[in-house]
Amino acid sequence: MTHHQSYLTPEGELKLKAELTELTGPRREELALRLRSAIQMGDLSENADYHKAKEDQAFLEGRIQEIEAVLRSAIIIEKTNGDTVNVGSHVTVQEDNYDPEKYYLVGAKEADPRNGKISNESPIGQALLGHKAGEVVEAETPGGKVKFKILKVE
Repeated sequence: MTHHQSYLTPEGELKLKAELTELTGPRREELALRLRSAIQMGDLSENADYHKAKEDQAFLEGRIQEIEAVLRSAIIIEKTNGDTVNVGSHVTVQEDNYDPEKYYLVGAKEADPRNGKISNESPIGQALLGHKAGEVVEAETPGGKVKFKILKVE
């Protein structure tokens, strides 16, 4: 599997760092306590608490490794300047006769389409990358081809 580059906004980086601190601190402690008390209960083969705690621990460590890997390799998006769409750009687009929509182009880890945050890897994100205000772009979406005009890039 090729490791593709991930992008993070400065807010996204802070959020991940905060989660990492929570997981490596309080969360690890809590699991260690659960494991200890489960072990004190004796017979581990039949001990549901113990097995659940072990599973949670594996999941926790997996998540910690995942976050550490993302933070190690991610490119932090600085405030974009210029009029070309890039990761970190706020782009206002208009499709035919619909109302203009504003998107914030972010890395895949932070995408939240319902809140206007679209991934640079999504069909629309890919279509927008590298274009300027005034240009018309076409995206292949699950619902078919979509054409829209870029009104503004901030």
